[in-house]
Amino acid sequence: MKIRNLALLLSTLPVAGAAPVIAQPSLQTEPAAQAPAAAQGSYQPKFPGDPARSDAEAGALGYMRVVIRAQKLYQKKHDQYATSLMDLVNTGSFTRRMAKTTERGDYTVGFKGKKDNYVLTMTPKNVDAEHRSFYADEDGVIHADETKAADASSPKVK
Repeated sequence: MKIRNLALLLSTLPVAGAAPVIAQPSLQTEPAAQAPAAAQGSYQPKFPGDPARSDAEAGALGYMRVVIRAQKLYQKKHDQYATSLMDLVNTGSFTRRMAKTTERGDYTVGFKGKKDNYVLTMTPKNVDAEHRSFYADEDGVIHADETKAADASSPKVK
């Protein structure tokens, strides 16, 4: 249910001790009819400076940030990087559920870890302008490419 419709629905519910509210049908449909079709499907940034181009990218970038942060914490504690995602469980906010599968919505996680370095990739099922591929390694910088698999030479995500 859209947030607009949910807010309207909630505004019609009775409040204890208050007089009943009767919504007028003409008011319920007006906002949706006035909203342009293009604006309804466009991506809404999750925070100021959000580099994502879609909800799928926002999820992939969020996952990468959690892994990068967990690797930094793991390296600080163990003087080496984790060699598997399962090793990162309970480090920072990385969970067992995050390590369980490499399928993350529209993306597939790639991870190769060694004691002195690691590579993390997020590969979309379909590469396009709203589903770029992502790459990061032990320097913690995320790179993106909208035409091929991202690597260290791909442009940095800003």
